[in-house]
Amino acid sequence: MQLADLLRETLDEDSQDVWENERTPTPVRRFGVRLHTAGLSIRETVAVLDLLGVDRSHGAVWNWVHTLSEAQSDPPTAEPSRVAVDEKQIEIDGEKKWLYAAVDTESKLLLEVDVFSRRGTDPAAAFLHRLTQKHDVAETVFLVDAGGYLTALSRHDLSGRLDYRIRNHLEKWFQTVTMRIDRFHSFWRGSQSSAKQWLRRFRHHYNHERPNQALDGRTPAEVIQN
Repeated sequence: MQLADLLRETLDEDSQDVWENERTPTPVRRFGVRLHTAGLSIRETVAVLDLLGVDRSHGAVWNWVHTLSEAQSDPPTAEPSRVAVDEKQIEIDGEKKWLYAAVDTESKLLLEVDVFSRRGTDPAAAFLHRLTQKHDVAETVFLVDAGGYLTALSRHDLSGRLDYRIRNHLEKWFQTVTMRIDRFHSFWRGSQSSAKQWLRRFRHHYNHERPNQALDGRTPAEVIQN
């Protein structure tokens, strides 16, 4: 999406009065958050705002990101028929961690994402438990690539099978996340908690704002809600 498109979508004509009544109008803050979520670092976001005549500090933009991101809704509740689950090794402040993700293979909705200090049956079971708390997965078939997941699934009375073909979309999602992180870091500089916050913001962007080619330009959230 081009910068001009982001700006147009952020400026709601019905709320133009906020430009005059507040030092930092709501559309400006939301625009800054969307820039950061789309892959720009805080420093780069500040630079773009400066080009548009908005002079704000790194700390101010950082506060926008956290305040507005916490107000974003979780993914819509889904009843997926098939869900791909996998993990990928990432680096957070010099330490190896494991990024877990689950995607509805039909709607492409990113159902859950989390970071664990290690991989294995216990982290997989904990991750699956979070899915059961947010979504109706009683009739879902989980597509996995390792036998350890089958053990974790059995702990929650969930169904699953080994699958190396349909899970391609999840592999593409991991590639997208890796490119976003590499956009401004060779690895994540910060705490595991800050990485989780960024991933939640990116999940919202991916589900609600990023058009998906496999969905004819719709977002996963639009597919689920229609």
